[in-house]
Amino acid sequence: MELDLQVTIDKDSGFCFGVVYAIDMAEEILEQDGYLYCLGDIVHNDEEVARLKAKGLRIIGHDKLPELKDEKVLIRAHGEAPETYRIALANNITLIDASCPVVLKLQNRVKTSFDQQEKILIYGKHGHAEVIGLQGQTGGDAIVFQDIAELDDVELPDSFTLYSQTTKSVDKFYAIKDELLRRGYDVKANDTICRQVSNRYEDLGDFARRYDKIVFVSGKKSSNGRVLYEVCLKHNPNTYFVSDPSELNVNLFNAGDTVGVCGATSTPMWLMEQVKAALERY
Repeated sequence: MELDLQVTIDKDSGFCFGVVYAIDMAEEILEQDGYLYCLGDIVHNDEEVARLKAKGLRIIGHDKLPELKDEKVLIRAHGEAPETYRIALANNITLIDASCPVVLKLQNRVKTSFDQQEKILIYGKHGHAEVIGLQGQTGGDAIVFQDIAELDDVELPDSFTLYSQTTKSVDKFYAIKDELLRRGYDVKANDTICRQVSNRYEDLGDFARRYDKIVFVSGKKSSNGRVLYEVCLKHNPNTYFVSDPSELNVNLFNAGDTVGVCGATSTPMWLMEQVKAALERY
């Protein structure tokens, strides 16, 4: 039996400008040189990474950087810590810097705060590339936490400056700020969340409510994907998370369902189109 699903892709989903910028830069050099090193996954999406690897992108970890000499290396949208630039200089590595302008601005603010001897707290995901880059601006001095409960047993200074990873939830950031103020700390809060990301929360809620079912497409490593999936789920309990079309389950859909397809700031449009095509074949 044909399900005849009515499938619509969210026009606002897909790569944010920081990711588009990094991928455009990479593709330009790959066309020119046939290969390019990239420090870490260029985007938290395995399918897009595989597409670029096939064009010659070579993903390396930070441990491999000191072994390279006289090469070009791409810095992705998440940005890097100062140490990366030092190694590049010493090894005559040309850095193709595709750090997102929003992240660069935040790095500069964190560095300025640190230089002014302010104590710094960063609300962000442990081990996330952007957060490592931010912490690097403070020589590893900043306290990183992804949940306020982590601060319960930490000896915090009386006054500090609070920053956030650019892809975190605005509501959670302000809730954390209010809770820290309630606990009696003197908090200087800097809302450094990217508006291209945060504006999607509202728009995505509206989108999710319009359909019987929502298929949210994202890489499992994407922290932004996790947050935006939760937004969809809140507004539509029939929301399903998939990383590629093979994870779709036909039994979740009824004949004639309207289905909305959307994704993270790291989800390529071509992948959402593949998911749409798979759903339309049911």
